[in-house]
Amino acid sequence: MSNQVTIHTISEADSGLRLDRWIRRIKDVPQGQIEKLLRTGQIRVDGRRVKSKERLTTGCSVRLPPLPQKAPDKHVLSQIKQSERDYIRQMVIYEDEELIAINKPSGIAVQGGSKIRTHIDGLLDGLSNGDERPKLIHRLDKDTSGVLLLAKNTRVAADIGSLFRNREISKIYWAVTNGVPIPKSGQLRGWMAKSQATLSKSNEPSQGSREKMFLVKQNDKNAVHAITDYIVISSAAQKAAWVALRPQTGRTHQLRLHMAELGTSILGDVKYQTTRDTPIGLGNGLHLHAYAVLLPNKTTITAPLPKHMKNTFDVFGFLEQEAGKHPEEVFS
Repeated sequence: MSNQVTIHTISEADSGLRLDRWIRRIKDVPQGQIEKLLRTGQIRVDGRRVKSKERLTTGCSVRLPPLPQKAPDKHVLSQIKQSERDYIRQMVIYEDEELIAINKPSGIAVQGGSKIRTHIDGLLDGLSNGDERPKLIHRLDKDTSGVLLLAKNTRVAADIGSLFRNREISKIYWAVTNGVPIPKSGQLRGWMAKSQATLSKSNEPSQGSREKMFLVKQNDKNAVHAITDYIVISSAAQKAAWVALRPQTGRTHQLRLHMAELGTSILGDVKYQTTRDTPIGLGNGLHLHAYAVLLPNKTTITAPLPKHMKNTFDVFGFLEQEAGKHPEEVFS
């Protein structure tokens, strides 16, 4: 047990977690003790007294008093099934001494939650070297596929998380939109906030919780600023477009909301829809793919398109070579 107060900066990967769940992930503390420490003000977020259900955000600081430290996992490979280990290992598209990158399939959540049994975080033991399990550095929506970075130890997770917060890492997404954005390139800026408004479950067959983002004014409660660069790479008449997206901020559902606000929602997005008729004969699933991550050391990691997006590319005649040799080439 450390005998000092510690200050933790929340990474993008942990953004959105309840405070009590985040504490239990890193410390061996029962819920009753967490509640007592919160009541007495010994645990604080950004200097504020909060409750256990407080949702953490990227970059916020959590003050923790001396608490028991969880022991590092040992020989964790035995904790998961061979089939699960094979499943997570076949996702690996890059690995070095510090990082692992996987191509996350569409339809699997990054972290657990209510009614979520299978998730990436729960499979990470299968990528462990037997000493320390890999750490999530950032997140993707459940139905978004593509590059997801993992750190091999806590130090690397903190270092890479800092690079994300300082915008020293670029991410490029590919999307297929319902209709063609006008203008065909630009930067979208605005304020957005989360709503817990209840949405019909029949309208959300697969895309996560009923949580939804809305455009708001700067001074509205919980407003956060979101910036997205976009450019149309190719289009199929006015029916659809292949769009490259480069988020400058990492807000929940940012790309999906921004495309919908242009009147050209991402195909397969049942949460952020427009009034356009959807083209028929396309693959099912959200057509949003985290195509590339560009690290400051010039390492570029790309992930192949998922099957449903490949099928849609074939239908519309989109050719991947149209994007050029480097992921950011279309933005230059």
